[in-house]
Amino acid sequence: MLDPILLRTFLLIAEGNSFSAASRKLGLGQPTVSDHIRKLEQEVGHRLFVRDTHSVSLTCEGEAMIEFARRIIETNERARRHFAGTKLRGRLRFGASEDLVSSWLPEVLRGFLREHPLVDLEFTIALSNSLIAKFDSGDLDIALCKRWPGEERGELVWRDALVWAGSKESQALANGPVQLVLYPPPSITRFMALAALEQAGTPWRIACSSGSLSGLVAAAKAGLGIMAHARKLLPEGLIDYSAHDDSARQLPLLGDLEFVLLRPRRSLRAPVAELAAAIIAKAEHF
Repeated sequence: MLDPILLRTFLLIAEGNSFSAASRKLGLGQPTVSDHIRKLEQEVGHRLFVRDTHSVSLTCEGEAMIEFARRIIETNERARRHFAGTKLRGRLRFGASEDLVSSWLPEVLRGFLREHPLVDLEFTIALSNSLIAKFDSGDLDIALCKRWPGEERGELVWRDALVWAGSKESQALANGPVQLVLYPPPSITRFMALAALEQAGTPWRIACSSGSLSGLVAAAKAGLGIMAHARKLLPEGLIDYSAHDDSARQLPLLGDLEFVLLRPRRSLRAPVAELAAAIIAKAEHF
């Protein structure tokens, strides 16, 4: 088991502090701080920092250690708070994409607020691009959203197949180009849908565009077209179209959609850690 004391020292230095600055913040002598890092590197069998006379930088193994260190410390702190009966306080600004709000996320939030009634939750529902922008500008403490194909940013919560969805009565493939119901740009699912159709050489036409999921679902239920949606999060009344319609089997595969958590990599704020743990626990059993 990795020692949380050593991990705290590591995180302080990883945040950009020098060894001397970390020793001042911890109230320890610099030789002790250096000894913490030496012991941690011995435990994991890898160098975590590259040091010269002017700077300290993380190795690849050091970059990987940040996430492990934070989770270990967060879990340790959560256990301490639980058994001490400590109540969380403060404001938590959380953002999530709309398709998650219409599925299992409300259950997670109810449980979180029941456990932590003194936390003031500010909840934002928006498209993933807007959530990413709000997080980057400091307007959100944590966000649960989709990430663009090929991106590595964010903490992967789970992945799901992106499928063509529509009503059983839809005639979206009956004549001419594929009739689509899509978010306006920039939208990750819109990008993935159009990119797949273009690559396959499949003619398409946008029959309806809406900035809200409820608008897209209403249009799809009315038979105006088909939409791209995560399979496990399909709204009631829509089906995985390619699995129920022979003509739809010719549509290109859309690939996987990845849902991630955005939070400050080195933040140990208790409300952020608790909500992140609740989301990850739920997603593991979804």
